[in-house]
Parts: sequence; C-alpha cells; structure tokens
Amino acid sequence: MKVEFSVPRRREKLHRMGEFMRERILYYSTNCYLDNVEGMEPFKDRVSFREALLLGQAPDEGLFMPESIPQLSLDEILNLKGRPYTAAALLVAEAYLGADLPLETLKAVIESSYNYEVPLERVVDRRYVLRLDRGPTASFKDFAARMMARLMSHFRDPGKRLNVLVATSGDTGSAVGEAFKGVAGIDVYILYPREEVSGRQKKQLDTIGGNVRTLSVEGKFDDCQDLVKQAFADPALAGLNLTSANSINFGRILPQMIYYVYAYAQLAERGEEIVFSVPSGNFGDALGCEYARRMGLPVAQLVMPTNENDEFPRFLKTGRYEKISPSLACLSNAMNVGHPSNLARFFDLYGGTVDRTGRVHKMPDLEEMRNNIFSVSVSDEETRRTIRRAYDSYGLILEPHGAVGWRGLELYLEQTGRKVLCVSLETAHPAKFPEEIVSLLGISPELPASMRDIDSRTGEPLPMTGDYNVFRKFLEKTLKAMD
Repeated sequence: MKVEFSVPRRREKLHRMGEFMRERILYYSTNCYLDNVEGMEPFKDRVSFREALLLGQAPDEGLFMPESIPQLSLDEILNLKGRPYTAAALLVAEAYLGADLPLETLKAVIESSYNYEVPLERVVDRRYVLRLDRGPTASFKDFAARMMARLMSHFRDPGKRLNVLVATSGDTGSAVGEAFKGVAGIDVYILYPREEVSGRQKKQLDTIGGNVRTLSVEGKFDDCQDLVKQAFADPALAGLNLTSANSINFGRILPQMIYYVYAYAQLAERGEEIVFSVPSGNFGDALGCEYARRMGLPVAQLVMPTNENDEFPRFLKTGRYEKISPSLACLSNAMNVGHPSNLARFFDLYGGTVDRTGRVHKMPDLEEMRNNIFSVSVSDEETRRTIRRAYDSYGLILEPHGAVGWRGLELYLEQTGRKVLCVSLETAHPAKFPEEIVSLLGISPELPASMRDIDSRTGEPLPMTGDYNVFRKFLEKTLKAMD
C-alpha cells in the first residue's frame, strides 16, 4: 500500500541539503545520579538513539531517557487533521530521529509499520474510544513492536546476531514475536507467566515459530521481568548481544507517543484541551502520553487507571511508594504488574529517582504529578460491571483492559465534574477474551482477520523456572550454539 507523506518544509529542506542539521538527541540513564549507593555504579555516559535501542537497558539497570524533548507546534499537530496515521507517525518520529536516520529510510520504516486502520469511535457526547486493536496481533503493542523491529533491523550490526529478550504478561510477547518474525539476523526469546495468560494469548505466543521462541515461566510477570533485567546486567552475558523489546527500551516508548497526537488532531478544535484515559500496567503506554504532553500536545489530564495492583494510585494518594510483590492476578491480565518498569521514567520526569527494586532514592514533585495525572484502581468486579454497562448503554464491546480504561475515565469525570473532550484507549480486541465476553454479554465477538487461523496453529513453549541461574545457563548454551 502506498502512503502519501508530507513533511514540514523546514525539516524537508534540512534533509535535502544532504546533512543532518537537526541536533542529535542523546540519552541518559535514570540511575545516573545515584552516587554513593551501595552496589550501584551509576552510568554517567550519554548515548545515541542507536545505542539506547540496541542496549535496551542502561548498564546500571536504569532506563534511558532523552536529554531533551523536541517540541511540536499546535499548527503542526492540527495540520494532521483528516490525514493518515502515517503522517502523524512521521511528524513525531522525525522530531526524535531526524539526526539519526535519512528521511527516506524513516518514511519506509513508518509505511511498513502502519498499514492498518486506527479507528476513533464516538461513544457518547465528547467521549471517544481509540481502537488500537486492528494490527496483526489485535493489540496496541503492535504499534510499538512493528516500528521497533524495523528500527532494530536498520541499526543492528550486520556482522552479529541480535538476541531480543522480552517479558510479557499477555499481549507484548505476541506483538513483538510477530513483528520480528523472519527478520534476518535477529532472534527473539519471549518469557510469559505460565498461569496468567488467556488461552488465546498463550496460543498466539506458542505458535509464532521461526526465529521466535517462547519460555513458559513458573511465576508471575514480575518474575519474567526480573529474569530479563538480570540478564542485561549480568557481565557473564555481555558478549551475547542482548537487547530488550519490553517498554524498558525507549524504542518502544517513541512509537507510543504517536497515537495521542493523531487522536487529538482528528478530534480537537484549535487549542482545545483533551483528557486521555490509558489502562496502565507497566506504564509504557501512559508514558507515551506524558511525553506527547511535554512535546506540546494540549493534554488537560492523563488518567491512569490500574487493576487491583494499585501501587501507583496509593502512591499518589499517600506519598509512600510500596510495590506489590507478588503482583495480583486480575482479569485484565496484561496489567498484572506490581512494580511498573516505567515508573522510573515518570519519577525522573518529575524530578525523582526509583530503581528496579522499587526503592525510592529521591521523591518526585508529587504536587505537580497529582496536577497532571489521575490514577484509580478498578477491581475485577467493577471491570465486569463496566463491560456490561458499556454494552447495554452504548452497544460498546470492551475487553477487560479497555473496560479498566473506560471506568477510570468515568470515575475521573464523576469526581471532577469536567466536560471536556475525552479519549479512552481500547488496547486489545475483545475476541482475545472470548470466555469472559460470552459469560458477561452472551455474545461471541467476531475474530479479527489476523486471528482467524489461530486455533489451527501448533507450537509448544519451553518450560522455565523463575531461577535466574537456570535462565542464565539456558542463554549461554543456546545463544553460543547459534553464533
């Protein structure tokens, strides 16, 4: 499919001169300020986007952050109205990568990443649902994974195999696996909690095949995430060319800024403010909105509802951060996270520091955080009631994660009384949770085209314990054998 692009003349001229005159953005670690912390050697260097992308995580277990946030003018944003999603993608991506990639390469990355619909569905009044469930795996994770896979393919060292490790609580793994499937020179290893993915999610994960292997881990998502993070920080594995496709990698965050800009441009009047409600687990999706706001998008409030893993809403309320370990198994399983990785980035943006273990070294500006972010916990029972009510009232079919987002928005509007343009994110297709939808609504959601062959696919995962030494031995044996 051929996509038409239009680039602001100022940027187009800089590229036509044959030189990258846009200043290159460098990236630093969220742990770079942690001097005199026992067991911590802060990473003080600044790295390029390529290095941040291929490293995934900083050597000190911090997360990479851009030193500066590029700005978009309101005119640039509103000029996207009525234009394809790829136009918004190019505007945002070029703001970050204009000094790192030729414009034609960036266009090609975007054109091949986003060849599906991104519907905005009006529900009632000025309330909309942004449907991010039309990609190859019917999940919002497709938006980040596809662009990231293409960027990694471009930036990787052609003389070395790149080994991608990814922990998933549901949708990330299948989106990443499908995005990287068949990409030359890259192998993917997906870790998921054995008992906490739906039947359809497990089927998607186990049957990707090719250069993608799945590991069924005895434990929680947090255990999977810890295994991946420990592997990146392990000097014994330094020669195995490891990187991450989780949202600890900034390459996953950048694409997730785009759909906020796109949605605003399609719906808003000039200068009008907007509220986004983002069902939140590991916080990468919501972080995309936070960055979009800081780039100039008129976001009145970022609503971040969680499921019963309520460590963040409690933190905003009490000012004390206490992670949940082990995380609670909830209906919205992709959000079963007791200590969100991207909380480190939120803390950093608001002047604080929290490390991988959940230890707070410096408090963020809590007052400013509360001004910009509203967060509430939505129970499983509330989630079920929301699914029923949305269908009965509006004919809107939500799956559990989208229902958490919609209920969070309802609670925000009830508590504030605001009448404002609102968009709630639907992050997965209801057909991924057929048992729950049939039980609650008495209907079976039609499978999207991308999932119609799912039940006939075959494949088995490799069983794995939560013991890091076992995982390390697996990596050493498997990856060295493939060199």
